Amino acid sequence: MVTLLLDSSHLEVVLSGTERLLSFRKGNVAIERSAIAKVQLTDDAWTWLRGIPSPGTYIKGVTAMGTWKSTGGEDFAVIRRHRAGVVIDLDGHPEFERVVVTTRHGLALVQALRLDVPAEAADVVDIAAETGSIPVVPAPAKKSRARKAPSPAPAPSAG
Repeated sequence: MVTLLLDSSHLEVVLSGTERLLSFRKGNVAIERSAIAKVQLTDDAWTWLRGIPSPGTYIKGVTAMGTWKSTGGEDFAVIRRHRAGVVIDLDGHPEFERVVVTTRHGLALVQALRLDVPAEAADVVDIAAETGSIPVVPAPAKKSRARKAPSPAPAPSAG
């Protein structure tokens, strides 16, 4: 899972070694706070992918990492499985039009972006923790499958 660092002027998407490898990217994604136009929470980040990976890695339903090129511009994605995430629309960023990442800290990110934060970089979760409780989105309950009642055994035939 990506780490999101936020300070008073930047949001940085910090990539692990594996994420760098799969996204074909040498460094992290740095975003000026002034370039952030909108942040949206999503239950399924896959619905926000547009275009084709170029360069990037795509395994349907498992992972999508890297740059996605489309007629709307270039997006950066780090998506794993069907998990909740955030969609960050950018305005005036030199590389990307949008950043889509899966994270369980999306609500904390939205809250932290509305706050005055210290000049030094801090993890989004730490910023939200300092300002109050971090809301946790409960995991969806697993559906129990109804089992069929066993059919009665056929009656023995006379004869």
